[in-house]
Amino acid sequence: MDGDRVDIDGGIMEGGGQILRVSTALSCLRGLPLRVRRIRAGRSQPGLRPQHLMGLEMIRDLCEGKLEGGEIGSTEITFTPGKIKGGTHLADTKTAGSVCLLMQVAMPCVLFAASPSELHLKGGTNAEMAPQIDYTVMVFKPIVEKFNFTFNCDIRKRGYYPQGGGEVIVQMSPVKELSPINLTERGTVTKIYGRAFVAGALPIKLAKEMAAAAVRCIRKEIRDLYINIQSVREPDDQAVGTGSGIIIVAETSTGCLLAGSSLGKRGKNSDKVGIEAAEILLKNLKHGGAVDDSLQDQLIIFMALAKGVSRVKSGPVTLHTQTAIHFAEQLTEAKFTVTKSEEEDPSKDAYIIECQGMGMTNSNL
Repeated sequence: MDGDRVDIDGGIMEGGGQILRVSTALSCLRGLPLRVRRIRAGRSQPGLRPQHLMGLEMIRDLCEGKLEGGEIGSTEITFTPGKIKGGTHLADTKTAGSVCLLMQVAMPCVLFAASPSELHLKGGTNAEMAPQIDYTVMVFKPIVEKFNFTFNCDIRKRGYYPQGGGEVIVQMSPVKELSPINLTERGTVTKIYGRAFVAGALPIKLAKEMAAAAVRCIRKEIRDLYINIQSVREPDDQAVGTGSGIIIVAETSTGCLLAGSSLGKRGKNSDKVGIEAAEILLKNLKHGGAVDDSLQDQLIIFMALAKGVSRVKSGPVTLHTQTAIHFAEQLTEAKFTVTKSEEEDPSKDAYIIECQGMGMTNSNL
């Protein structure tokens, strides 16, 4: 602590943009001034990239705060939050930087605003190293709404690497407080479905190949379930640039959703894209957890803010999740414990992430 400013080392653990997202969102919510040093020190191009800067500027505007050091390449910022307000907020990465990562930083904050918010987010909707927008809508949304809030996500345009140009509008109303969640019973897989897409210059044939390869791969492990993967060519007026990819979701008898996804890129065989997504899904089903590897870390900030004890059963805890827990504990009174799940089946590698949330309340409501 520097006076009453919280000092964050952005180069430890996962060492990427996630540290910035978690700590600025919590700084904004708690009204704690923040200094982040060694931003993205663990990356090949350290410092702020366009999407990180846009995320910071959006948070600054959301709470009428002050941001110093906010330029591309900067490795240190100071942030002084103000009061969170609702209304319309715009963020445009002007690149293929992920709109889903912009959503991650803003969403916890606008839940505790004084009035409803509308986020207009522009950039990449299906980007490497970030959740695809399809994952956000098909998996993240239904699960995170168990914390007792809802949001609407309207995909106006899809945008792909390198130019981005996608556009998503998120609408949400504030809440008084968040309820804790319990996601520990996986149940049995009842449905497998998904979507394989192409856009721009690519033929629908590639989407069908991705879907077929994914189904063949899953069939080797799961024989008795109908697998429904739709092949889609995105309408030209709703997509910018050329892209392809696939997401496959397994739904269980207890309402858990686990997924695998993959993006196509030049020179990568479409069968390989489908198989990659299928293998990620199967790996997520194998560990016996109730959430997949991509959802783990995205739930941490909500668990920290909720009132009461949340419990989530997951596979091996990722470095992203460990990092989110570290900074959530540093910036809130939440307390996390991670224990190996006592499984009857020794082949399962599952863990229980438990959190005594801080019980944040919305003083505006």
